Amino acid sequence: MDTDFIAFLQHTFAFDDRHPLLFTQLYFWVFFAVVILFLSIIGRSRIAIRNAFLCAVSFFFYYKTSGIFILILCFTTLASFTVGRRIYKSKHFRTLWLAIGIITNLLVLAYFKYSYFLADMFFQLTGWQMEVVNHFSMLGNMLVGEARFTIDAIVLPVGISFYTFQCISYLMDIYRQRITPVRSLLDYGFYVSFFPQLVAGPIVRANEFIGQLYRPFFLSRRWMGIAVFWILNGLAKKIILSDYLAVNFIDRIFANPSMYSGFENLSALFLYSLQVYADFSGYTDIAIGVALMMGFHLPKNFNSPYKATNAGGFWKRWHMSLSRWLQDYLYIPMGGNRNASAGTYIVILSIALIASILSGSVWVAIIILALVAICTIWALVHPDKRKLITTNVNAMNTMLLGGLWHGASWNFMIWGGLNGIGMIIYKIWKALGHVGRVIISLAAATGAYLWADATNLPIANIAMVWLAATAIGATIPAIVAIFYRGTNAFSNQMARAWAIAQTFVFITFTRLFFRAGSNLDPAEANRTAWETAQAMVQRIGSKWATAQIPEMIDTYRIPFALFVIGMIIHWLPEHFKRRYRICFASMPLYAMTLVSALVIFIVYQFVTADLQKFIYFQF
Repeated sequence: MDTDFIAFLQHTFAFDDRHPLLFTQLYFWVFFAVVILFLSIIGRSRIAIRNAFLCAVSFFFYYKTSGIFILILCFTTLASFTVGRRIYKSKHFRTLWLAIGIITNLLVLAYFKYSYFLADMFFQLTGWQMEVVNHFSMLGNMLVGEARFTIDAIVLPVGISFYTFQCISYLMDIYRQRITPVRSLLDYGFYVSFFPQLVAGPIVRANEFIGQLYRPFFLSRRWMGIAVFWILNGLAKKIILSDYLAVNFIDRIFANPSMYSGFENLSALFLYSLQVYADFSGYTDIAIGVALMMGFHLPKNFNSPYKATNAGGFWKRWHMSLSRWLQDYLYIPMGGNRNASAGTYIVILSIALIASILSGSVWVAIIILALVAICTIWALVHPDKRKLITTNVNAMNTMLLGGLWHGASWNFMIWGGLNGIGMIIYKIWKALGHVGRVIISLAAATGAYLWADATNLPIANIAMVWLAATAIGATIPAIVAIFYRGTNAFSNQMARAWAIAQTFVFITFTRLFFRAGSNLDPAEANRTAWETAQAMVQRIGSKWATAQIPEMIDTYRIPFALFVIGMIIHWLPEHFKRRYRICFASMPLYAMTLVSALVIFIVYQFVTADLQKFIYFQF
């Protein structure tokens, strides 16, 4: 009996990398029930005890998720707490202490996330091969006196990007005098490590959350219902849409694109757009619901992003906490929409160097610098266009760095760059009149047709189809404008629907470069991602066996049906979604319990045999 009890304790409290503590596991909900029980015992008035308790269980949650990497979280927390107090108290060295805090956080992040890239950069510049060694594992082996940890590989700690950005926002907000430092290390540890959003966001800004640390617990009956709704909604997204689509369709195609048809490859891209949204927003929904059950409000992270009518609008709806963070702490300090700063040009030079190394060609850097030189000269010659040019340059820098935040590989840089180009092109497109749009789109479509006819390259065929659709989308509104002078509600709605469809297709295409490099070891990400992307473009842009498409749809009827249902729900009007959330939250407890039990029963019919981690754990 004693042996069984010891084994139970080891299973409960020891780290097991095969069974991390995830929202989709029963173990997590037992853990959460214990947390809620203890909070109810503590009561509303004992805020210091509550914060200390939640800090402790949050660190335990991270240990169960990441093991020994909890030491990195401890170091980052202690360092940022100390530096934050120095910034607040210092009169003459505030900027120096801020720089120390930011550099310390970024160095820790860079070591774990970019070591392979930096070693490759060093080799490209000097010709000297630098072996990547995990010095933290070496230190751990020294402390325990045995070779317990692997030293020849650096593993990315779960959630390091998210809690690093939270620490930086805390230091920046103290420096900008938006907040004062928290009262104790336990309070700050609670802010950094709050377990619902610790490993995959949303990124909680200090000035949005610190004030909640000292408020008594309050949860109304309706807010409790809303919290339960978000939890069930997130579980349904994750298990029914994300996991099922990944295991039964998407992962198979991306593992070997050449074995599948062009239709299947293109379908995998569209289904992946739904998968990554359902996975990431599903985590956020659960995190918001779990936090709300404890009396804390997390920021909204998604706002139906596939309703966006352009690439810029998409990024105002997708991963909103990261977008706002990049805007406030990167885009605006670079000059934003006002001017180009020294930071702008430092970022440009850094990106040119990084792009050259990732691509293996110095010409990439030359092209980037040449484009920047042209923009600079144009701004000098045309002062009235300077603001527009610098705004676009700063926006492109932000999107490229946002891509590199996801990982130091060529595919993530292409993905970020494509999103930046999409934002810039939309601004130019918006400034054109109907006639200009028709002329440019028809010229581009004609050029793509001639290119495809002359070369029959897969990428040329894709460009031809895409630009032809764009030309049709530009021509129809122009014709309508001729016959209907003034406002026409129907044509406006059609134009909006067309813009949403075009944006969704564009974002889906960029996902090719995002998904191709995900879930890969950094040492092989560039090569494998590029090969996968090439293979998928080859299949999509080649001739299709159209007669077999109905048979393929029938073969994958469940994944396709789930995709259609998921997108219909996504595109429902926001007021309708709000109505059924409130309807659920207003149910009597017995009815809410019955509905919740039914939803959980349905959700777990889709549970896959293999454990599917959340996609953004790797970032």
